[in-house]
Order: sequence, then structure tokens, then C-alpha cells
Amino acid sequence: MSRDRWLIVAVPALVVGTIEALSETVLDPVLPFPGDAIIVTVVVLILSISLSGAAYRRIDSLGAVLAARNRDLEARAVSAAALHRVSVAITALADLRLILDTVVDNARTLLAADVAVILLVGADGRLKRAARSGPIGDTPAGLGAAGQGLDSRGSDGPALDDVLLFLPPDLARSRLASALSRGSETIGTLAVGSAAARSFDSEAVETLASLANQASIAIENARLQARLRELAVETERERIAREMHDGLAQVLGYVSTKSQAADELLATGRVADARGQLGELTAAARSIYVDVREAILGLRSPITPELGLVGAIEDYARRFAEASKLAISVDASAEARATTLGPEAEAQVFRIVQESLTNVRKHAAAGRVDVGLALLDDDLVLELVDDGRGFAEQSPAPPADWPHYGQAAMQERAAGIGARIAWGTGPQGGGFIRLVVPLAGRVEVAR
Repeated sequence: MSRDRWLIVAVPALVVGTIEALSETVLDPVLPFPGDAIIVTVVVLILSISLSGAAYRRIDSLGAVLAARNRDLEARAVSAAALHRVSVAITALADLRLILDTVVDNARTLLAADVAVILLVGADGRLKRAARSGPIGDTPAGLGAAGQGLDSRGSDGPALDDVLLFLPPDLARSRLASALSRGSETIGTLAVGSAAARSFDSEAVETLASLANQASIAIENARLQARLRELAVETERERIAREMHDGLAQVLGYVSTKSQAADELLATGRVADARGQLGELTAAARSIYVDVREAILGLRSPITPELGLVGAIEDYARRFAEASKLAISVDASAEARATTLGPEAEAQVFRIVQESLTNVRKHAAAGRVDVGLALLDDDLVLELVDDGRGFAEQSPAPPADWPHYGQAAMQERAAGIGARIAWGTGPQGGGFIRLVVPLAGRVEVAR
């Protein structure tokens, strides 16, 4: 283009200079003034018109290219803005069905299609319609063994014509589909159809692929959420089963043993010994009653956003104190109150507090427990200190067959969230439990 500009300037100058030189030498005797001037003017005019026409045609061509690029950029900007709005709308939804309905509605709108549908591969390997937009009618809801779905151009997997089994053929003369994928696995397809014969450009393919990706993410997120709920239920069932085994089941076995012993003593006339066994049996029944009340209390003490971890511990400590007749105080710094752990970490810390207080009640012979929470460097530190007998002193001769409660469960819970736990006897006697939860990369602290 730079060379063309210089030619437009140089050629007329050279021609005019040549004609002027000729007019002074060759043309002047043959064609005197004003004939030579007229010839020069006509030649310059012809050259100007020719070269200007070429320049204008070049400018018009470049202008057309720029206009086309601008239209393409504007269309892409509109499409990107629309996709952004779709993304924002989808993130505000929690129900998977509403998300998929939003995706097909926007696919139909953005691609100016007549119908849109999302097909998912079911557990039986058959494609099933999960969402639709437009006059789908009474088309079938299932397709023969698939397991692959469609790619964005219909070149792999089932033929693109298979979409007709889910769309009215008269509204799907032109079709486009994009795969829904989970890693390397195709889990379904997003397809659109138009009644008019038309071709879908690369922008349409990209738009549909973006919507398909959003649908895939929503489906995978719903699957993971369901799995998390299942794991939470399984974990809670395992916890309850472990607590029932370590508490209720063993105490009931203990009660059964003592009952048989008391029965045999009564049968042999050893009434005093039988009364001793019955006394131990009464103590066991009282203990298991408190255990059951604590278990129910634990199940009814969730960590809500309003309470937070510290608030939940305070609420639980108050109710535990009423049930166990222990004096319990909770002291938390402002930074600790403003610290938010993840749901799993908060749940495990809360359970450790529950189990610690239960162990104090059962084994420490304490009258008071102080619970403290504070931030130290990059750690949340939780301490429980009681005024009981401590860990070094042995309990005063519990029965050999009485169920044993160790710290294994608390160790497992602490290890599961990357925390450290320790216990021992304080300098003034009494036991202490110290839990250190690293905060790096885990929480946001409002200061």
C-alpha cells in the first residue's frame, strides 16, 4: 500500500515532466502554444482520473474489509455479552432443571433457531431428553443405545440426523449440535434446529459449544453436590454407628452382664453382693441415659451461618452444662469469631469439642471446664481446660469390663482436617486438650 501511494504521486509528475520536456524540444515546432498546453492538461487529467479511480477502489476495498471486521467484532461482542448474561443467570440458579432450561432457551435465542434440546446419556446408555425449548411436540423421550452423544459438527458418534428422533423434522431441516463432556467422556449433547435451510458459521458453532460447556459444568456440579450429600450422610451414619458401638452397645452389654451376675447372686442367697451389682447397674443406666441425651443434643446442634463455629460451640456448651451439671465457659477472641473455616473443618472442630466435653464428664471428675479460642500466628487454637483429676491420674478403680473411651476418634478428626491435637495434665492439675488448626489457604479473616 505504501508503494501504491508513492506511484500515485510519482507517475503523474514524471509524465508531466516528460511532456513538458518534449513540448519545449519536439512538440513546440510541430504543435505551438496553446496546443502543447492542452495536450499536457488532457494527459494529466486522464492520469489523475485513472490513478485516483484505482486509489479509491483500493480504499473502498479496505473500507469494506474493515466494515466486515467491525460487524464481526460487534457480533462477537453481542454474543459474548449474551453468553456472559447467561453465565450470570446460571450461577444464580441452584436447580439443575432450571439451569438446563435456561441453556436451551438461550441457545435457541442466540442462534436464531426454532427448537433446542439437551440430550443426556442415561445409566442404561440411552439418550434421554433433559431439557427443551420451542415446539418440541410429542417427539420420543429416548433413543437406542448411544453412549457417545454428538460432536459440534455431527462428524463423530451418532449421526446428526439422530437429533430428528427428539425434534420435529419440519423444524429441524438445519441442525447443529455440540457435545456435553465430562473429561474425555461424552455425557450428552446440546442441539438446535431451524425450519429454514441455513448454514451455521463458526461463530454459531463457538456459541453453541460455550453453552454446552456451561451445561456440562452445571451437570457435573450437580453430580458432585449429590455425591457430597451422600458422603455426608454416610459419614454421619458411621459416626453414629461408632458412637452407638462405643457407648450404647457396650453399656447394654455391661448391663446384661451385671444383670446376670445379680440374678445368680440372688439365686444363691448373696443379697448384699447382688445389691452391689445392682448399684453398679444403676450407675451404668444413668450414664447411658446422659450419653443418649448428649447424642441427641449433638445431632440438634448444626453450625448455621448465623451462629458460626464459635456461636455453635457456645450454644452447645450452654445446653451441655444444663444436662451434665458442669460449669462451662467459652472465651473467644474477636479474630477467632471473625474466622470462617470450611464446612468440613468446622464440623470436625465442633465434634472434637463435643467428644472432649463428653470425656471430661465421664472420666475427669471435674466441676468446671474453660473453653478458649484464639488466633495465634496462622493457626486457630482451641483449648479445653478442666479442674478434674487430669490425664496422669488413673480413675478410681472402674470395673474391668466397663467400656473404654479413648482419644482415637479425636485424633482421626484432627488428622482429617490437617490439624494437630494434644492432651495432658496442667501444672495446677486438671486436664487440657489443645487443638491447632492451620488457617493458611483455608479461611478468610474479617479484620
